[in-house]
Amino acid sequence: MSKPRAARIAINAGLLLFLCLYALIVLIQPNYLEPGLFMNFLRRAAPLVILAAGQLYVILTGGFDLSVGAVVTFTVTAAALLTNGDPDATWPVIALLYLMGAGIGLFNGLVVAFLKVPSIIATLGTMLWLNGLALAWSGGAARGDLPENFRNLGRFQWRDVALVGTLPMAVLVLVAVLALLWWGVHGIGYGRRALAVGDNPRAAELAGIPVGRTRITAFVISALAAVTAGILLGGFSGVSVNAGVGLELQSIAACVIGGAMLLGGRGTIWCAVWGALSLFALFTLLNLLGLPQALRDSIQGLILIVAVGLTAWRSRARN
Repeated sequence: MSKPRAARIAINAGLLLFLCLYALIVLIQPNYLEPGLFMNFLRRAAPLVILAAGQLYVILTGGFDLSVGAVVTFTVTAAALLTNGDPDATWPVIALLYLMGAGIGLFNGLVVAFLKVPSIIATLGTMLWLNGLALAWSGGAARGDLPENFRNLGRFQWRDVALVGTLPMAVLVLVAVLALLWWGVHGIGYGRRALAVGDNPRAAELAGIPVGRTRITAFVISALAAVTAGILLGGFSGVSVNAGVGLELQSIAACVIGGAMLLGGRGTIWCAVWGALSLFALFTLLNLLGLPQALRDSIQGLILIVAVGLTAWRSRARN
């Protein structure tokens, strides 16, 4: 079976899972069928979807980025401390946050591409020092204040919009970011190079593909996506030193649930989108059922194991 055909099947499976989970949500809370409440669902899911779409770039090249959750935490912490409630500082600080994200992604990519450190080890190290830096800077507690214009990026909504009722700014940010990330994978040659590197890096190198540059680019994009997710999370959740805890595994799980190959070589942006929406729909369903956080984490782990097992089985069946 060709890779494009296999990718379409994976996308349809991810979409089907999301629709099934959302249907269960509607059975418990019928008002989730209202356009306004669905827009609110997308608003709350937007950070995870963006994070998963960025993570997909790294997964396509055969790696993992375990630092994205720490980048989210550091983004929220740094934004609060640097702006400290001053609306005039919002845009300069946001620009600085994106420069910081690009630097973190570049560091991860260089360590993986040229020092040949496995991505899981390199990004684990980055995660640890970023979390430590955020805790040291904040004193281990929420400090500083996010100005209103910063928070509006995550929580502002236009009212009385035709067809949808309310339109959150976070949804517009989500659409714009996904359009850019889709273009990066499917609209230019980078996506084919990333797939080739993830499928067989040695063969890709012999074919003249710049393997190192392709991997570095993937880590930079993943880090920039994490900064965007952090800005949105800070916008509607406020300052927290635990803002990004667990998001790195959720973003990886989302890609795998959507049908991306865990060791690279296959996947689309829609794999990340449907997987992230499915995962967030599952969390919403568990919350509506009143199940505890610990059980939610256990179910997430089981889903990840099952999704990886199914992905490996599909790969063997295809070969």
